[in-house]
Amino acid sequence: MMAKEDSRFDLSRLRAELEEEKEMKEMLEESVCDLRRTIKELQERLFSVDEQGNEWKTRYETQVELNGHLDRQISHIQDRLEDMRGNPTDRLAFIRSYDDMAVETLKQHLKLLTEKRSDLQSQLMDCHLQIEHEGKAFHRANDERRAYLTEIAKLSSAQETQRSQYSTQRQRAPGSKPIRGKQIRRKTQLGSNKEGEEAEDVNGGGGDSTTERKSQKKNRLPTRITKETNPD
Repeated sequence: MMAKEDSRFDLSRLRAELEEEKEMKEMLEESVCDLRRTIKELQERLFSVDEQGNEWKTRYETQVELNGHLDRQISHIQDRLEDMRGNPTDRLAFIRSYDDMAVETLKQHLKLLTEKRSDLQSQLMDCHLQIEHEGKAFHRANDERRAYLTEIAKLSSAQETQRSQYSTQRQRAPGSKPIRGKQIRRKTQLGSNKEGEEAEDVNGGGGDSTTERKSQKKNRLPTRITKETNPD
């Protein structure tokens, strides 16, 4: 009997643990699916950058071209600066060279310098506008990145809490086994004692036990009646 009860208890406990395992598995599968969905969305956004008609790629190519043009201008100005530093006694030679030029040549040169200045000013304005647009786009992308990082952190924290709850449930489950086992053993002992008493009544006393029970019932009846009639 004890072995059967223990085996039944073990079987029920194993079934309960199996149900808990299934529930935890479903929860983990849902969280994994959510994480995979988020990763897929991020990968799609990453792969979309490599497309030909992408805005970011066009901006990057334009910026690279503009940087190359500015680098060439910087190198040209540096060369002129080095030439001026190389001959300090004649720093104003290129200015005095204008004295030998004709008026028409000076006008053409002035016109050329004016056009160059207007081109540089327009390039400067374009650079300012481009920097402003790039700054706004950067802030938008940074906000999206922070939102994705926050979402990933929330999902990871939820997954960690689920794992911690699952581990605590696994740790608490073995502790209930000895208490339930003791209760079942007590019940089985009481049941075996009752069965032994009934067997003794049937096998041992016979008619004497039945007469004693009847006499005990008769003796108990008057006391109950007197207890009920006393309040009146």
